Amino acid sequence: MPFLPVSKKDMHRLGWDYYDFLVITGDAYVDHPSFGAAVISRTLEAQGYRVCVLAQPGWHNLEAFRAIGAPRLAVFIGAGNLDSMVAHYTAAKKRRSEDFYSPGCKRGLRPDRATNVYTKCVREAYGDIPIIIGGLEASLRRFAHYDYWDDAVRPSVLPDSGADLLVYGMGERATIEIADRLALGEDISRITDVRGTAFMTNNPKICRYDRVECASFKTVCRDKVEHTKAVVLQYREHDAVRGRAVVQEHENGQFLVVNPPQKPLSTAEFDEISAYPYMRTWHPMYEKSGGVPAIEEVRFSVIHNRGCFGACNFCALAFHQGRTITSRSHESVIAEVEGFTKDPDFKGYVHDVGGPTANFRHPSCKKQLEHGVCPNRQCLVPTPCKNLDADHSDYLSLLRKLRAIPGVKKVFVRSGIRFDYMLCDKNGKFFSELVENHISGQLKVAPEHCIDSVLGFMGKPGIATYEKFRQKYESMNRRHSKEQYLVPYLMSSHPGCTLQNAVELAEYLNRTGRQPEQVQDFYPTPGTLSTCMYFTGLDYRTLKPIYVARTPEEKAFQRALLQWKRPEKRQLIIKALKAAGREDLIGFHKGALVKPYERKPRNDEKTPARGSAGKQTAKQPAKKGMQTSRNSPAKKSAQPKNQKNQKKKH
Repeated sequence: MPFLPVSKKDMHRLGWDYYDFLVITGDAYVDHPSFGAAVISRTLEAQGYRVCVLAQPGWHNLEAFRAIGAPRLAVFIGAGNLDSMVAHYTAAKKRRSEDFYSPGCKRGLRPDRATNVYTKCVREAYGDIPIIIGGLEASLRRFAHYDYWDDAVRPSVLPDSGADLLVYGMGERATIEIADRLALGEDISRITDVRGTAFMTNNPKICRYDRVECASFKTVCRDKVEHTKAVVLQYREHDAVRGRAVVQEHENGQFLVVNPPQKPLSTAEFDEISAYPYMRTWHPMYEKSGGVPAIEEVRFSVIHNRGCFGACNFCALAFHQGRTITSRSHESVIAEVEGFTKDPDFKGYVHDVGGPTANFRHPSCKKQLEHGVCPNRQCLVPTPCKNLDADHSDYLSLLRKLRAIPGVKKVFVRSGIRFDYMLCDKNGKFFSELVENHISGQLKVAPEHCIDSVLGFMGKPGIATYEKFRQKYESMNRRHSKEQYLVPYLMSSHPGCTLQNAVELAEYLNRTGRQPEQVQDFYPTPGTLSTCMYFTGLDYRTLKPIYVARTPEEKAFQRALLQWKRPEKRQLIIKALKAAGREDLIGFHKGALVKPYERKPRNDEKTPARGSAGKQTAKQPAKKGMQTSRNSPAKKSAQPKNQKNQKKKH
């Protein structure tokens, strides 16, 4: 049977009268290396274990759990590729209408806080069986953390769920070690020394690693300075080379012990995991529902790397995969793409050769291999580190080999490109060939804002870096006679961004004659530095107070200001400008963001100066700025059609 069993009927077909491990996931069962449950299931299978998958089980009763029966050794539980609360709710806390990780996009097939709910169901159905939780939800909630939906600090998901052990980060190595020790008869309560795991104990001295203690759950609930210090400490220790175990006292005399991270996979290990016999599609049981839409963006894509030393403050990747880069061999990636050419649905287009950040193929500097990533320094911001190894030659060589494979027409790069890293590469070959061969009409990058102070809170480079990249991109397109567009991701309401900053960004965009279509409200997801700043109102670097937009009204103001040309937002924009004291931007003059009402301006209408409705100001020439795909003044007929929006990865 090509798919792993999902029922007793499947097991009987294989002649099984027992199985070893049950993998429960909040996503539909898609057997593809982009889906965490598939990777863990295939990893266990490769070690010789019998594995069953229970995808999106009903949780209102125990029928689904009892129907498949208890495994011999343990249950592994994950909420899916997304935190279940993020999967269910928008940044405005409104219920999403669709779930792309469910069959037919149907929502409601997984519970809120899925890790907790599934764990309690398993405990009730199977009794005292070992339960190991993992995946993104568990990983980012491994410590006491601020929860946006409760608007309160919650304890670690480990005691909150009642599981026995938590695996964080990319869990293949930890999963194999836990499975092997359970198979040898070791009690789950004694498995406390696996790197990349967390456990609860009343005696933290049993931790075998060097350890450091952060503020307790009780303290981080009430003291925002101590909360910030705890989060910063947790980030600094998240390093496989120099990181220590972190201990955090919880309730009832229990301590959470988070062991140091697992070391990144070697290239050979990464290759092996990527070569498991994935079916690369959804389970046939979803055919009648129309399949699982999340597979469409990744079916003919390749993940060639892991980790991200870009480490944007609002992104969870650095706290999950870590900042150290590991990558697959050329041979492994080539073999995967050659497999695409044998698929009758493959049309010759490799949609992406990427990962967390597409153009990272090796650690940011050689010192990391011996000393780990710097605890008090980011690699790219506020300025690139002098030790940065900005070299795209290996990635470029890989892309060249892929586009030479018979049956491949085009190889695209659609994952996030770190543009400041590209500018550090003194060799322009990658930039040139990226523009010439690997862009499908649009290149998506993430400047996020134009105000340097806000960008500092985000962990992003200053706007001058983006402007330099944009100019070089335009020049490169002219050189290759290409008409390709630069699509900037922008974010509203990030901690440290005032309403006045949002107005300034709108002015900046208006001067360029562009309007972005892809705008993201800041979303306080668990486990990020930006979420810490949102909760505490403190700059994590200095512990000084910063402004945080908290009310739904101001968040709506900031978002609307970035889309000022939309007629349905006119009244909201007018209200926002009045709240900011910027009525000078309401009118018919050049530079105005919105009309006060529908009428034609008089010929003698003056252009008011900032902050004054009746004073004239000198006209300023429009400056070139951010280009977007649909509002560019370039020929619209040349714009790419049917381009799907990509979810932001960093």
